[in-house]
Amino acid sequence: MSIRILVTRDFDQMSAVAADVVAADIRERQRTTDEYVLGLATGNSPTGLYKHLAKAFNAGLIDPRRVRSFNLDEYVGLPGENAQQRALHPQSYCYFMVSELFSLLDRPFIETNVPWGTLIDQSGLFRALDEHPDWFKLAGSHKGKSVRIAADADGVLREIRDEILDAYARKIDSFGGIDLHVVGVGGRGHVAFHESGIPFEGSRVLLVQLDDNTVENAVADGHFATVADSPRFAISMGAELIFQARSVVLVANGARKTAPVCESVLGPVTCDVPLSYGQAYAERGGRLVYVLDEAAAAELLERRDEVEARGHEVVDLRGEPCTPVAELSFARDPRTGHLR
Repeated sequence: MSIRILVTRDFDQMSAVAADVVAADIRERQRTTDEYVLGLATGNSPTGLYKHLAKAFNAGLIDPRRVRSFNLDEYVGLPGENAQQRALHPQSYCYFMVSELFSLLDRPFIETNVPWGTLIDQSGLFRALDEHPDWFKLAGSHKGKSVRIAADADGVLREIRDEILDAYARKIDSFGGIDLHVVGVGGRGHVAFHESGIPFEGSRVLLVQLDDNTVENAVADGHFATVADSPRFAISMGAELIFQARSVVLVANGARKTAPVCESVLGPVTCDVPLSYGQAYAERGGRLVYVLDEAAAAELLERRDEVEARGHEVVDLRGEPCTPVAELSFARDPRTGHLR
C-alpha cells in the first residue's frame, strides 16, 4: 500500500483533518467490535487533534466507553520522592494526557495506559548499571541508546525488563494490538523516544538512555530548570511495535519537521530516521496517513513528482473547509465544566 499524505494550511486545519481521520476509523470499527485500542502520542503536534477528538466523543459521534488507550512513552527520573509524585509532575506524560485529552471527556475511556517509567527510581537504575555492566549492552549508533537488558540480569534490571518493558508489550498484545496509533516526529526523524540510530530489531518497548541533545533541549525549551533536573532515561515503544498497529496517523507541523518528514518518505529505510520504518510498514499493507501543515509538507510538495512516482498519494486540502469534527463547538457548559 502507499502512504497517504494530506496537506493542510496550518495547525488548526491539520488538527481538524487528523481528528476526522481518527474519529472515522473509531466509528467504523465500533460498528463491529466491542473495544477499540487507540495509541496516543504527546508533544505539541497532537494537542489540537485531541481537542477535536474530545468534541467528537462528547457529541456522541464515537463512544469513549469502548476505547482503551496506550501511550507511546514516559520519562524515567522525573523529580519526585515516589511514583505518584513523579506521575503528577507537570512534565510527565501522564499529566500531559490528563490535561490535553482525558480531562476533556464527559465519559472516560475503559482504561488509559502510559508506560510505567514513573515506577522506576532513576538513582537505583544508575547504581544497577554501574554495578552490573555485564547485565546489559547499549545499542545505537548515535548518542541516544537503547539499554538492552540481558536474559540473566537480576535485581532492578530484571524487574525493569520483565515488569515494565515486556509487561507493557504483553498488555497491548492481550487486547489484540493497537487499532490506530497517533504519532509525531522529532527533528531528527525520531518517533517517541526511539532515538536516531537505535536499531529497529528488538524495539518493541525500549529503555532509552537519552541523547545529550534531547536532555539539553528539554532544559532550553523550559521543561526543566537545569540539566540535573532533566531525566536521563525514558521508556518508549519502538518502531517495531508502533508499526504493528492496523493504522498509523502521523501529525507534523512547522518548518523543523520539513526535512525529517521528507526523508522518511523519499529516503532509505534506516534507523537513522526511525520514522522511515513507515515505508516498510506501508509496503506490508499497513495504513499510513501523514497529516501535515504547509510548512512540514514544503519539501514533499517541491518533490511531489518523486513522491507520486513511488506510488504515494498527495491530497492537497489547503483550499478546503474544516471537517465536520472541527466544526463542533469548543464552549464549556457553565454548570458542569464539560466541553459541549
